[in-house]
Amino acid sequence: MLVAFEAGGLIRAHILFLLYPFISIFPDDLSLKIMVMVSFIGLKKDKFNEGRSVLPKFFLEDVGKESFEVLRRGKVTVAVSDLPRVMVESFLRDYLEVDYVVGREMRVLGGYFVGVMEERREDYGFDVVRILTSNAIGVGCCFKKCCDFEWLISNCKEIYLVSEQEKRNWNPLPRDLYPKPLIFHDGRLAFRPTFWATLIMFMWLPIGFILAIVRIIIAITLPSSIALFLLHLSGTQLKVFYHNNFKRGKPKANGVLYVCNHKTLIDPLLIYYCLGTPLTAVVYSLSRMSEIISPVKTVRLTRNREKDAELMHNLLSQGDLVVCPEGTTCREPYVLRFSPLFTEICDEICPVAIDCHVSMFYGTTARGLKSLDPLFFLMNPRPIYSARFLSSVRCGGDESGDGAESSKYEKANLVQDLIAKELGFNCTRLTRKDKYLTLAGNEGVVKNGNKGGFVSFSLLQIVVTLGVVTWLV
Repeated sequence: MLVAFEAGGLIRAHILFLLYPFISIFPDDLSLKIMVMVSFIGLKKDKFNEGRSVLPKFFLEDVGKESFEVLRRGKVTVAVSDLPRVMVESFLRDYLEVDYVVGREMRVLGGYFVGVMEERREDYGFDVVRILTSNAIGVGCCFKKCCDFEWLISNCKEIYLVSEQEKRNWNPLPRDLYPKPLIFHDGRLAFRPTFWATLIMFMWLPIGFILAIVRIIIAITLPSSIALFLLHLSGTQLKVFYHNNFKRGKPKANGVLYVCNHKTLIDPLLIYYCLGTPLTAVVYSLSRMSEIISPVKTVRLTRNREKDAELMHNLLSQGDLVVCPEGTTCREPYVLRFSPLFTEICDEICPVAIDCHVSMFYGTTARGLKSLDPLFFLMNPRPIYSARFLSSVRCGGDESGDGAESSKYEKANLVQDLIAKELGFNCTRLTRKDKYLTLAGNEGVVKNGNKGGFVSFSLLQIVVTLGVVTWLV
């Protein structure tokens, strides 16, 4: 279901869901082939990235602490899976540090998956085990499946099988034991799409879509005080905390520079509602639709340090300003590296620690349509947003030369650390570039020349979504 929804879209996921009761009647191997056919047929091979960006999060939640401890004892590890290799290889290699992966290959025609898995390459698995060692030990979770791999039985010194009852008694692998921290992941679904959970999602979609539209209309048409009350009645929870030393008001003749970590596009709007005063948000990439419906003024940055510094100086002289120095969102409890540009704008800044929780849909994406981010976030039954206004931090000084250069990075790191500690998050040195290289295979650079086509495609996607929702009703 994850591949069908995230890579294929809502219609494909709905087809797979309707077919699932019939698919479950067939033997396991045939059921898997049918589900792979429905999920993969017609997907472009070069564009399929869900095995690296979406699936590892859910696979890691299935890893048992006991099985992981056994895996770590091996000098060289070989993983065998019935699933297509494009689904499991990145997870096994990057997150469990498996050396060799034996999986099913997908057939491709003209650069597109045809939805058919090739037969297992047992010769490859045989060669791997035979070349590596003559004292291999096999650990399997199913006697029947292990017996299917004759090369595994004939080349292992010992074989240990784990029963389903033993697996149910396993403890989930704690996050702090992950070989590689799970910092970045993509996809819209925030829950594990089991049959019943998916049924609830499809039943909620028409209601959630209407509710999201109502919430958007409330946010962009009504004063903040009234909008807050109505949003609360609609199920949106907004939590605000002020530190004792937090001071409202404008220092000198300029506005206040609010520096916050970045969770979704709604971050500046949350600060606006908390303070009840007009402000401007500076952003790097924002879809036209989000820009149009935003009740907060937004200004695009150019990624040119001199131009952006001058722009922010001018905006700050006109009123309060909100900036997210991370440059991109992060779903997990981590704070990405802060760009030090904000330390050069004014002498005093106000850090804001922001967090949000969703139960059904994520309101961010690296590879999907960003114009639908607010819609997906507001489609959640009870989205929770919190803002913590911290004490002001002085960033000004008389440093010059190399001292000033090092000082601005130290001050940016200080603000990052303050926000992370307030939220109980961890600081990282990772940036926007690292995120997009991990999830999308590019550096996250927005090309101006593609804006028109992007907006047109976004509108087309919305029309299709409306049609599907109407059909579901």
